[in-house]
Amino acid sequence: MAEASLSSRNKWIERTGQIGLVAIGSVYFLVGTLTFASSIDFSGEGNKGKVSQILQWVQEQAFGQFLLAVITLGLLCYTVWRFIEAILDTDNKGNSLHGLALRASYLSYGVVYGALTYYAARLLLSHSGGSPPSEKDTRETVAQNLLELPYGQWMVGAFALGTAGVGVFQLYLALSGTYRSIIEEKKIDTRAKEILIRSGQIGYVARAIVWLIIGYFLLFSAIRSHSQEANSQTALNYLEYEYGTLTLAIVSLGLVCYGIFQFARAKYQPIVKK
Repeated sequence: MAEASLSSRNKWIERTGQIGLVAIGSVYFLVGTLTFASSIDFSGEGNKGKVSQILQWVQEQAFGQFLLAVITLGLLCYTVWRFIEAILDTDNKGNSLHGLALRASYLSYGVVYGALTYYAARLLLSHSGGSPPSEKDTRETVAQNLLELPYGQWMVGAFALGTAGVGVFQLYLALSGTYRSIIEEKKIDTRAKEILIRSGQIGYVARAIVWLIIGYFLLFSAIRSHSQEANSQTALNYLEYEYGTLTLAIVSLGLVCYGIFQFARAKYQPIVKK
């Protein structure tokens, strides 16, 4: 009976993780696609990089309310799965210093995407008569809240270093090829394998660039003790301003690749390791 209960629990966790990965893949795919279109003037400036605006864009499309509901559910699943990974250690990382650090990173992902899930749910309910997310909701950042606290400047500095650390780790995963261990390559069709693996590498590099730039802006906020937005839109705007539209287009295509790799993870990653 206990074994059947454990099997049922694992199956539930696996399904939750898979749905969540598909949702995250969809968000990154949309962010990358619309940013690329924006960089070559196929769409407006408002669709560049900011996830809240991407969700609003989805809602405005045909069947947008339904699509937004599906994405919101997927984001919720991803958030729940990350918390489960961190607390129940379904990825078998253990209690070593390295294992606890990885589990803490899963917890931080859960918090970040939990906030995004909350925003998506608010947006969804606003269309059904609820109160719409205010402009303040979309502009508030962790940095702005932390700077108002005692020792907030130091906390933002620590948060900035942590964010940059995530970027460095993403770069390490890409360049070392460690990201490949996330999925079971032997299950992938030979014809699609090279495309999926290469998409993952490009995607992790692009994501690393965005995280490193966000970390830079957070650190700048801490040093100046002045809050400013530090999000994907800021990072992508910075790329375009400093390095040109071509660089922005390349990085945005990298984010599309990251989205594709999340779809591969949903199909080929063992969510619960035995």
